[in-house]
Amino acid sequence: MEKSCTLLVHFDKSTPALANEIKEALEGNDVAAKSEALKKAIMLLLNGETIPQLFITIIRYVLPSEDHTVQKLLLFYLEIIEKTDSRGKVLPEMILICQNLRNNLQHPNEYIRGVTLRFLCRLNESEIVEPLIPSILANLEHRHPFVRRNAVLAVMSVYRLPQGEQLLDSAPEIIEKFLSTEQDQSSKRNAFLMLFTCAQDRAVNYLFTHIDRIIDWGEQLQMVVLELIKKVCRSNKSEKGKYIKIIISLLNATSAAVVYECAGTLVSLSSAPTAIRAAASTYCQLLLSQSDNNVKLIVLDRLNELKGSHREIMMEMVMDVLRALSSPNVDIRRKTLDIVLELITPRNVDEVVMMLKKEVVKTQNGEHEKNGEYRQMLVQAIHSCAIKFPEVASTVVHLLMDFLGDTNVASAMDVVVFVREIIETNPKLRVSIITRLLDTFYQIRAARVCSCALWIIGEYCLSLSEVESGIATIKQCLGELPFYTITEDGEVQDASKKTQQVSSTMVSSRRPAVLADGTYATQSAALETATSPPTLVHGSLSSLGNLRSLILAGDFFLGAVVACTLTKLVLRLEEVQPSKVEVNRASIQALLIMVSMLQLGESSVLSHPIDYDSRDRIVLCIRLLCNTGDEIRKIWLQSCRQSFVKMLADKQHRETEEIKAKAQISNVQPDDLIDFYHLKSRKGMSQLELEDEVQDDLKRATGEFTKDGDDANKLNRILQLTGFSDPVYAEAYVTVHHYDIVLDVTVINRTKETLQNLCLELATMGDLKLVERPQNYTLAPESSKQIKANIKVSSTETGVIFGNIVYETSSNVLERNVIVLNDIHIDIMDYISPASCADVAFRTMWAEFEWENKVAVNTIIQDEKEFLNHIIKSTNMKCLTPLSALEGECGFLAANLYAKSVFGEDALVNLSIEKQADDKLGGYIRIRSKTQGIALSLGDKITLKQKGGGT
Repeated sequence: MEKSCTLLVHFDKSTPALANEIKEALEGNDVAAKSEALKKAIMLLLNGETIPQLFITIIRYVLPSEDHTVQKLLLFYLEIIEKTDSRGKVLPEMILICQNLRNNLQHPNEYIRGVTLRFLCRLNESEIVEPLIPSILANLEHRHPFVRRNAVLAVMSVYRLPQGEQLLDSAPEIIEKFLSTEQDQSSKRNAFLMLFTCAQDRAVNYLFTHIDRIIDWGEQLQMVVLELIKKVCRSNKSEKGKYIKIIISLLNATSAAVVYECAGTLVSLSSAPTAIRAAASTYCQLLLSQSDNNVKLIVLDRLNELKGSHREIMMEMVMDVLRALSSPNVDIRRKTLDIVLELITPRNVDEVVMMLKKEVVKTQNGEHEKNGEYRQMLVQAIHSCAIKFPEVASTVVHLLMDFLGDTNVASAMDVVVFVREIIETNPKLRVSIITRLLDTFYQIRAARVCSCALWIIGEYCLSLSEVESGIATIKQCLGELPFYTITEDGEVQDASKKTQQVSSTMVSSRRPAVLADGTYATQSAALETATSPPTLVHGSLSSLGNLRSLILAGDFFLGAVVACTLTKLVLRLEEVQPSKVEVNRASIQALLIMVSMLQLGESSVLSHPIDYDSRDRIVLCIRLLCNTGDEIRKIWLQSCRQSFVKMLADKQHRETEEIKAKAQISNVQPDDLIDFYHLKSRKGMSQLELEDEVQDDLKRATGEFTKDGDDANKLNRILQLTGFSDPVYAEAYVTVHHYDIVLDVTVINRTKETLQNLCLELATMGDLKLVERPQNYTLAPESSKQIKANIKVSSTETGVIFGNIVYETSSNVLERNVIVLNDIHIDIMDYISPASCADVAFRTMWAEFEWENKVAVNTIIQDEKEFLNHIIKSTNMKCLTPLSALEGECGFLAANLYAKSVFGEDALVNLSIEKQADDKLGGYIRIRSKTQGIALSLGDKITLKQKGGGT
């Protein structure tokens, strides 16, 4: 039997003189010094020291002590010392402690009795326990519940010993009688646990005898009842119905822990709609009643699991789940929205959107630091709803457009992207959206949002009034032209200052200028910063327009977007305006704006000149307005829109494919047996039992029941640790959970000798940590042993587990044999999974993350797309770059990959490759992450796998 360990403390003070110091302190009369000496002795024993000379000293000087602390430490000491010799027989000196234990079990102090009884639960030697059985049974009738509850555990421990049934064969009857008269809840719980563990039939009989009062039982006892139900139902599925009734009755318990466990048990035992609906309702109630955020996150995980297996039922609960948005925690809100968005149907979409609209309005009241992030999440959720169900777009688009000028740029960007998509997919809303956009355009303060809004204006202003309004809005936001003028005394002044006197932050600079008469003068540029938002006073702007402020701040990319938008509007004006005079006037005004931007960009007024790309773009627009051909007109007025439509179609296609991939389920084989349970008699079955049978039949018909064929996958994950010729053969089955690794090691003795003190010693490299100390085992000839080892994982980093097996043979106990084990490499791929994120979020993370690993491309693969697919497969990441953007052959390929770890870490990869003259691929793979471990480990993985062909 495995030795139990209840105390594990690191202690590195192991010196020869320390044993003598401990011995002297134990022999003294100072109680405090004696306690400290005992602690040191215990810690030395836990770290592998034996100290056999201390045993007699402790028997003589520590056993008689009456101090409670000393007595408790003494029990710890007695628990961890070796009590048997190399042959497994109890050491003779252990008999010396039996009398002391008997005295403690009859001690007048209930604390001494209780801790001694608890100590006996950890003894596995029948020879020591047998003389103490009468004293243990006598404590079942002690007046104090602390003694009684530990006495029950001691009886259970004795009964479970290898010779326990012979030592105490009447234990079940004694405990059953004790349970019927006991009033203390903890004692009743321990007694029921003993019956549940050792005499299951008696526990079941007691449960159904007192089933009417189960709701009044204590929390601890109710939890044990649920464990009993799970165990019984797994072994006897025919009686599942009556136990499920008990679980449903316990859903009304006062303890939140019991209610949560009931819901989980109900889901694991039954697939009936009534049971699942009751469990989901319980989880939703816990979401509202519990204040702990961790509890709410756990409950949301359970609801997410229900969503995967019982989606139809969860659709009915979507509004109950949405109530979790009342929590101020952003993680809870995000997880709630993720669950809800996958449960939206035409029947509940109106209610969901109405709730989301109310939440958006709430974020306007008081600017909490998390309001901007929460508003962005809500906008994205509403966007998703409107794309799936276009009929709700009209109810939300105008509300969201109020946030185009949001100080949170990410939120405003989500709104304008949403508007851009809705205006294309919902033609009926086009006119109202354009009107609202033109009315609110002056409020936009972010350059990126302005650029997207200008694109919308340029593409979707189609009627005469819309085109004229669009041009007028842009002119108003740009202000007076030119952007600066030189005054009579040579001063450079913002032209808008002539008509508007505003108080704002000025940025002044002085530099020489050449006057008309050829003399030099000093010019100063007075530029207004783009920090103050424009406001309306009597219908006019009281400060510089948003476009003017951003352009004067040096954003010439936005200036190029303005030029393109004006070009589109003028070209469209030629089609809808019969008056050539008006067209020419608009064209001249647009040309004046573009020339003024070029003049500003090429002057020395700003700290940095216009970039070449923006300059070329503006010049192109000027040339187009001066000389427009039909082919050019078609490209500007039609091709841009067609490209956007293709992008939306490609996005929808990819989302549809992902949904189909998730919806695929495995089907049964043609020759699998189908049991027609519905043809059997249903007499005496409740509605719940009937529903459960129906769901079981459906699962059998669709192949959802797990099959033994899964063992084939298990065999693929078995790692051989030793050679076939070694005297001890070992192999491990590695199970990787989210935060821990379980090694299930099978050890086989292939010799004809008994192996003693066999120990599996493991060590780790990386962010891995062993949880348990190694245990010693005895293996009979040609026998096997299953050993489990738990390893905690703290970060996403490739780790290595290594170690050896140490043992002694029965023929030569003094010689220790060592077998070195093969290393177990824990792959980073077990911790990361493909994920999606918006391009904006990807770029933001790319700029923020500080760890980068740059890997040069070195591969025998000659095709760019083939190499990209190989990297995606090797790294378990998802390509964010659309397939449509990767089409064609140009000898160059750039793509972004993204994955997320189970610890919430983000992994970003940028692949940039080109085909060289010798047909080989060159370039770099750049990995960025917030932590060093994931960047280095992923880089090592790519370096190992990038050549292709599994090398």
